Parts: sequence; C-alpha cells; structure tokens
Amino acid sequence: MRLAFLALAVPALLGTTTPETRFAVTLPAGLGDDPAGRLLLFAEPATPENMKAAGVDTDASGRDGVSVAARDIAGFGPARRVTIDAGETAFPKDFATTLKGEYRVQAVLDRNGDYNYAGRGAGDLVSKVVTVQFPLTAMPSIPLDHALPPETGQFDTTGLSPRAAEQIIASRPHLHEERIASPALTRFRGTPQSVMAWVLTPPGYDPRSLTRYPTVYTANGFGTTHKLDGQLLSKIWHLMETGVIPPMIWVSPDFSTPTGTTEFADSVNNGPWGQALVDEIIPALEARYRMDAKPSGRFLTGHSSGGWFALWAMVRYPAMFGGSWPTSPDPVDFHDFIGVDLYAPGANMYRDAQGAPRPLERGHGGVQTTIETSARLETILGHDGGQLRSFDWVFSPRRADGTPAFLFDRESGAVDPAVAAYWRDHFDIAHLIETQWPRLKPDLDGKIHVAVGTADSYYLDGAAHRLEAVIRKVGGRADFTFVPGASHSMGEVYARGEDRNALWKDMTRAMDAIAHYRRAGGR
Repeated sequence: MRLAFLALAVPALLGTTTPETRFAVTLPAGLGDDPAGRLLLFAEPATPENMKAAGVDTDASGRDGVSVAARDIAGFGPARRVTIDAGETAFPKDFATTLKGEYRVQAVLDRNGDYNYAGRGAGDLVSKVVTVQFPLTAMPSIPLDHALPPETGQFDTTGLSPRAAEQIIASRPHLHEERIASPALTRFRGTPQSVMAWVLTPPGYDPRSLTRYPTVYTANGFGTTHKLDGQLLSKIWHLMETGVIPPMIWVSPDFSTPTGTTEFADSVNNGPWGQALVDEIIPALEARYRMDAKPSGRFLTGHSSGGWFALWAMVRYPAMFGGSWPTSPDPVDFHDFIGVDLYAPGANMYRDAQGAPRPLERGHGGVQTTIETSARLETILGHDGGQLRSFDWVFSPRRADGTPAFLFDRESGAVDPAVAAYWRDHFDIAHLIETQWPRLKPDLDGKIHVAVGTADSYYLDGAAHRLEAVIRKVGGRADFTFVPGASHSMGEVYARGEDRNALWKDMTRAMDAIAHYRRAGGR
C-alpha cells in the first residue's frame, strides 16, 4: 500500500508549480552607496484612465484598490539587488491570491520610516512604473530610478488656485518662522531638540508699539506638516486683512513627527510635549512678540487631531488659557473611541458584539472603510506613523523594548484591557473632567466651546455627545454645537448657510471680547 501511494503521489507532485510572487528591486550606481529603509511595492489594475499616471500609491483608507507589499532592508548588498516577496507581507492579501491580469507596479524605498504619516518625501527612492501580468511566470526586476527632491519652499504657489496663491503671497511679510529650543525634549531624547512654529502677526502690527494682541494657538489635523500649517495661516491672514475677523496673533506650532502627531501631550513615548508648550514655547514667543501674555489673552483652537490638542491643553492647563474652540476633535471619551467602547468586557476594534465589521469612515451614504482595513494597511506601510498607531504613541504605556504598547492586537482586533485602563487614567478627557471637576472647575468652567458635524466622517460626534453629558453631569458650563449634516470637513463644520467663515467669525469675536473684557478690568 505504501509503494502504491508513492507511485500515485510522485507524478502529482512533479506536476505542481509554486506561483511566483517575488520581485527583484535593484539599485543603480547613481542612487547612493547602500541605503536602508522599508521597501514598498505598489500595484494597481492597469486601466485606460490610469495608464499615463506618474505613479502608483495608496491612501490611508485602503479603498482605492491598490495592493501593497513590504519588507525592511538593511541595504542592497554588493549585488545592489534585493527581493521582495509579495506573497508574504502584503495588503489586502498576497498578490498571488488577489491579482489577476495586467497591473501597474511601482517600488519605493521609504528611507526615514514616515510613509504612514507623510507619504513619499525628500530622499525616498522611487522606480518608474512598470506593467506586469499576473499571475507571474518569472521574477520581474524593477530598478529604482530616482530620489525625490526636497520639498518646494513655503511660499511656492505652483499648482494652486489663483485665490490660494494670492493669499499665500499676501501673507508672506506677516508670517514669521520660529524654531524654539526645548530643554525638556532634549533631556528626554538625549540630543538637541527644538519645535518649529509659524507666527502670524495682524495688520498694523508694529513690534515697537505698546499695543499687545490676543494670541491664538492653533493646530491642524493628522497628516499636517509645518508647511501646511503656514498655508492655513495664509487664509487667516486674508480674513484679518479683509476685516472678517479681528486682529490677533496666531501661532501654529508643529506637532508632527514620524510617529504621528504628539498633540502636545506629555507622553512616556513621545516625551514632555505639553511641558515644552507651556514652559518653553509660549514664554519664548511672548518674549519676542507683542502678545497679551495673560491667561485672558491666550486661546486655543484646532481641527480633528488639532481639536483634541486644543481641548486637552485647555483641560490639562486650565489656568493658562482663556478658552478653547476645538472642532471635530479626535475621541474625547473612550467609551466611544471611533464607535468602540474600550472599557467593555471583550472589547474588539474590528468586530462588534454581533460580529459585524466596525466602520472607520463614512460618507456618501455609506461606510467607506473599516477599522480593520485601515489597521492592516498601516501595518504594511510601516511600523509607526499611521493614525491608529499614533494614538498608541500618545496614550499608551511604554513596553520593555522602548516602544508603545498596542491598544489592540493587529491580527484579531482584541483590545488589551490593561492598556485601555492606562488610556482612561491618563488621557480620557471626559473621565478626567468627571473625576477631577472640583479641582478643574475654578479655571475651566465656561471655557470649552466644541463644534462637530452630526455626520462626522469618523463618528467623532458620538464622543462629543458623551463629553457634553459628562460636563452637564458635574454641573459645568460648556458650549457644544452639532452642525446638522456636516461631515469631518473643516469647511462644512465652519459654515452656516452660505457663510463659509461663520465659525471663524464667532470664535474670534468671542476671544476678542474675553481679552478686552479682562483688560478693561472685568471678571
């Protein structure tokens, strides 16, 4: 029986072909000695519409139909050649399983590990797009072609609309770039650290005059950069110049890093960013500019991740600021963390109690992507820097290997209750207000003003409703505006009817009134 079995099995084995899933990526002599990094391979179906596109890339949603394979490399070696197996570490599945037909493929070497946050950047090595037929019959070879150049200057208006270009050019004399040394972050990192910031001075500003201005500290959403921060301030310059909002000084400090946004929160992983803000950055700027350097002259605002910063800084340092106007803030009550109750027994980020996939983003009448899809794509694109991993860097305890603990298992979606408890005790804003209200009330009551859309793309209105309920429960005063039908879009949340600048007007006039009232001796 055994010999007969072998006789039948051998021909079957000889006729089996293992599908080819490997690609060779080569490094031409002109592209450096032996760079290291995360090698990424992007593939999308070839269509008449995309055949002339310059590259192949994906966004954080994973809904664009682009497949990605990845591996870390320490270098290309003497042969200046490495292989990447698209049958191993790949999204959404291995290429052999999911890809059939003609595909456009491009290789990228992410050299500084920030692809999850900023995408392709200066110094990354990129191949030309090649067309490949799946399933593969042989190993394709893709040579890297060029290094991406440094980013264009802050005031470059190439490709912008005439209106945006005009605003940027007009704001140029009034935008001042600052780099503030941070001893606190330096001690944490062990190397010299500084924080970049833009300071926008108002019309009529004279550094020699006695006039002092209220100051607004603002931050943008996840994915923002120092350059983008400055461009948003160009819009604010236009609003001040045209008299839509009152004259103030605006400061946009950069909180972006390769691990994500720091939110200017003191973290065991990112370091003492909150301390750097209140003890170093703000005092340094108040010494250089004609700022109203009193709590009644300092204000906070921001959108999305920047909205969380604006609310966190207000609650963490209530005596430091005169008020906060966050819009569409990241989850402010972890009983509703993107729709997930992190404290529920058996909490899972990927599936609800009925086993249904948990959505991450909604829009156009339906779910756009799920938390699981986004988490799996993040894992392929890099070890850090994605939105979900960024939360770990801010909120989580530190593991023995020096990296932040994962809130949830990336394979199963299961929430780690010990990590969730740490999040609650240190960074759950609603929990902090509920448990520490007697201490917070004298300096915080009446200073919170939140605006969020009722159709927020990331379901952030749910956590905002919970925070409102908590503040009411403790007897506090706060303003919550839920904009009917508005998504996560900043333009939708700030608009009222035909007036797209309505919230800009409301918040800045309120800030100006508080500053002038206090200056005049009001209480």
